Amino acid sequence: MVHTNEDLEAFLNRLERSFERVSDGTYVVRMGSGQPLVALRLAPPVLVVRTEIGRVPSDPTAASALYRRLLELNANALVHSAFGLEGDRVVLAAALVLESVDLNEIEAVLSDLDLALAEHVPNLHHIVQSKV
Repeated sequence: MVHTNEDLEAFLNRLERSFERVSDGTYVVRMGSGQPLVALRLAPPVLVVRTEIGRVPSDPTAASALYRRLLELNANALVHSAFGLEGDRVVLAAALVLESVDLNEIEAVLSDLDLALAEHVPNLHHIVQSKV
């Protein structure tokens, strides 16, 4: 279980994930070459995992196509995380209950994000660019 920042660091080390702790207690994890950074933060009672994908396009047709695809991916392609909106930004996020989170759950969430960033995000960018 994760109770402290030290517990989280130990799990990230065991998973051989490259990370850096920033001043506010957030951990920034490198997901791979050309991929956005992923933030992990203890926010009891959950561990929040989040990365920013990009902006929502201002063009209504492009935005509509993007929203549709995000909902499809949430329903069919993602298991441990979900796409969402924060203002005008698209994010990929997950939350794990600290009381029961273990190494396998953290690994599953990070793997889910790895897959989404590698396979789905490039397609989302293509949808937006082709509709503008």
